[in-house]
Amino acid sequence: MNIGFIGGGTMAEAILGGMLDGGVAAAADVMIGEPVPGRRDYLAERYGVGVSDSNGPVVSASEMVVMAVKPQDLPKVYADIGGRLQDGQSIMSIVAGAKMKSLSDGMRHDGIIRAMPNTPAQIGEGMTMWTCASSVSATHRETTSAILSTIGDEIYVDDEKYLDMATALSASGPAYVFLIVEALIDAGVYVGLPRDVSRRMVLQTVKGSVALVSETGRHPGELRDMVTSPGGTTAEALLTLEHAGVPAALVDAVKVAHLKSIRLGQD
Repeated sequence: MNIGFIGGGTMAEAILGGMLDGGVAAAADVMIGEPVPGRRDYLAERYGVGVSDSNGPVVSASEMVVMAVKPQDLPKVYADIGGRLQDGQSIMSIVAGAKMKSLSDGMRHDGIIRAMPNTPAQIGEGMTMWTCASSVSATHRETTSAILSTIGDEIYVDDEKYLDMATALSASGPAYVFLIVEALIDAGVYVGLPRDVSRRMVLQTVKGSVALVSETGRHPGELRDMVTSPGGTTAEALLTLEHAGVPAALVDAVKVAHLKSIRLGQD
């Protein structure tokens, strides 16, 4: 299938690299519309794909078009290529906050796929939730699933409302994890560890803990209890976290991010 990209930024490159490595598409079947000359040259040289300084040739050459621009650039894209897609073509949008109706109205096309990946997609460890219009063909749905699975895990949902929830949980989620990792590294330094040692210990501890939850299938609370001896150091530390409201704060963070995502889609 011929696949085009409107925008050649970091997330577009992650998807491009994943689908080429995964054999979903060949470089000769891909074209990218990118206005920045240096970025255009880099993508052409690094991946061997076709590039264009305008979006029209991308639309003409592609059965599926991946919309990978900043939300504020959407009006320019609508003015540029709105109404130019034909029946049988589809648009996969990864634009944060852009609802399917807005995309369909702006592009004057009903074959809309909306996906919400996250930044670990850059190393093939992403989490993407996606949905699509009923008019999108089974072939394009299968291709979408195949593309997204090359950058990590992917979940299809029937109701678009779940995309705002995914925005708050998995798309924003890496930032929450990075904040916790940073704080743990700093805590190690505070109690006397060299920073490089603390960093190494924290990263492996987080990696191993996530793998343990995933591979055993046990509830996180059960695994936490296995670490927590009565009257021990872990119990003392967990009590401090509870008193500081850390679990509730994480819930509140996801809640406000969810509400913000809904508001952005209404603007």
